[in-house]
Amino acid sequence: MRPTPPRPDVTRVLVLSLLLPLTLLPARAVAVPRAAAADTGWSLAPAGGGRPSFYAEGAPGTVVRDRVSVTNGGGHPVTVSLAADGVLAAFADPRVLVPARSRAEVPFTVRVSGDRTGTITARDAVGRTRSVPLRLRAGVPALSALTVERVAVRADRITYDIVNRGTTTLSPRLAVRADGVLGPVLDRAPRTLPVRLAPGTRTSLAEPWPDRPALDAVDVRLTVTAPDGTRATAGASARFVPWAAVAGCGGAALATAAGVTWAAVRRRRGHPSRKCSAPDTPTAVPDNRIRPLSEAGTTTGAPT
Repeated sequence: MRPTPPRPDVTRVLVLSLLLPLTLLPARAVAVPRAAAADTGWSLAPAGGGRPSFYAEGAPGTVVRDRVSVTNGGGHPVTVSLAADGVLAAFADPRVLVPARSRAEVPFTVRVSGDRTGTITARDAVGRTRSVPLRLRAGVPALSALTVERVAVRADRITYDIVNRGTTTLSPRLAVRADGVLGPVLDRAPRTLPVRLAPGTRTSLAEPWPDRPALDAVDVRLTVTAPDGTRATAGASARFVPWAAVAGCGGAALATAAGVTWAAVRRRRGHPSRKCSAPDTPTAVPDNRIRPLSEAGTTTGAPT
């Protein structure tokens, strides 16, 4: 008895069952290398997404907070060490373990110390590194502040110093006033000084005063104003005395007093006082008033 040949549908099933393992074998062989390559595919970026780099702005000394994200796309955990280069940064955890196919966000702080550019760097156990740029900008608020110092009245001028104690360059305005005993002796309207004063600098200036009073006591006041209206005031006192004229008057008075004294002395010598002085030689007396006794013919004793 001859065997019955298999039916076409049964034969097709047998062929497919034999070919199926052969078709799956290349797919597994490709997938393994890809998985192994993904084990090293970790990355570093600013947390939150959408930022290619870090940026921090503030006044000098300001501490800014941010977060850095370490993403591990592989099938094995990865440990990375975080550090900063060129900036002053501190991490909440400088060494972080990131599980497979997960992401870790590490907070850190950076201190603004000026306009600088640095990097945040991560390094894994085998020495591979990733880095993200970090830029710092010292955003100093605009502030006008100035003082007037060392005001003094000289021979024909007023000297003073202006100090810029703000954060902006200044071209200040100056007003001058001086009041004497009888009222104002100097009143100059505000005018812009021919100087540009950088922040933190000092300049010494002089205000001419050629027609100052010859004899007076004055109080001088200087008012300096910044472009935004910030002002500072300082003053000084001075006494003006014409010493040459005083010396001349004093000499004339002294000469007059000496002349009066000499005349008085001469008058006293020419007309001496009888009560206070005796004559240098005896005064002559007429003969009919007093004569010696021998010449009168008389003797002492009783009359005869």
